[in-house]
Amino acid sequence: MRHTRSVVASVRETWGSEDFFHQLLRKAVAAEASDIHLKVGQPPGVRVGGDMVYFKTDKLRAADTEAAVKLLLGPKATRAGVLDELTEHDTSYAVTGLGRFRVNIYRQRGTFAVVMRSIPVVVPDIESLGLPDPILDLSERERGMVLVVGATGNGKSTTLAAMVNHINKTRSRHIVTIEDPIEFIHRDERSSVSQREVGLDTPNFAKALRAALRQDPDVILVGEIRDTETMEIAVQAAETGHLVLSTMHTPDVTRCINRLLALSDNPLELRERIADCMQGVVAQRLVPRADHGLALAMEIMIVTGTVREALKRPDANPPLKELMERGVTPYGMQTFQMALRRLVKEGLVTKEVAQSYLGF
Repeated sequence: MRHTRSVVASVRETWGSEDFFHQLLRKAVAAEASDIHLKVGQPPGVRVGGDMVYFKTDKLRAADTEAAVKLLLGPKATRAGVLDELTEHDTSYAVTGLGRFRVNIYRQRGTFAVVMRSIPVVVPDIESLGLPDPILDLSERERGMVLVVGATGNGKSTTLAAMVNHINKTRSRHIVTIEDPIEFIHRDERSSVSQREVGLDTPNFAKALRAALRQDPDVILVGEIRDTETMEIAVQAAETGHLVLSTMHTPDVTRCINRLLALSDNPLELRERIADCMQGVVAQRLVPRADHGLALAMEIMIVTGTVREALKRPDANPPLKELMERGVTPYGMQTFQMALRRLVKEGLVTKEVAQSYLGF
């Protein structure tokens, strides 16, 4: 297995041992794995540089993954009926001196499976991630909505954490985050950061977001806009002078706007509202690098006067993709095609990989 060594697990009872479990996590982190997979019928697996690779050890049994789930859930796993009723569950897990993990527990073929996303201890900053200038500019907006969109595992949470980190370090604000679960831990610097976790501090995004409006926030981070109620309150917060940062599971800018409209009972009215409060939409895709690892391709739309008119009256204006192509200077806008061409030109991504993603 690339970047890893064998894990001795011949004694099945070790899966109930916290020390053994932490040893596995340490090896995964040392291998620079982004995710750890535990599933019955295969050895523990990790995602390294975009590929799935596996530890050289025994295949997991149902008792092994159940033991891991009990460790991840802690005392709540001992409550009557909790494991029997669990079908999917999001949580977080921390190991002192190692880091935090975003955890999804689910059932497949009647047995427990686990995927753990490794979260760095240090909160990333915009510069170290190499994010383009428009991300810094959007972080410094006083009000409105900024969406970072893309499929799961494409770094949306990391980009938002870097934006919150920038605000925290440079401005005196009250930042409220609503996350499921909390990923990066933000320490108060110039700003005061209140972090709320769905399931622990609040029952759901919508209720927490409604309450946040009464908590004197300047900036509100909503982990994800999933439903109509959350969308409506988020737009209202952006309209009333707050900076709202959030994510959606849409692949590009155009489909993000379409998805927002689809959540509304009155899409024509919502078009006007979005056009007036939206500051920008950033779509992300991580693509395999030519050497090793992943490169970030971003589609960026900044809401200028022209873009605002296109959002309000799409039939009477050029499509958003065309406006992004025109808005390279001075706004830093770009499409995915433009981002991939740049990565190919810089030698970071092969032409074949770029073609496989967008027919480049």
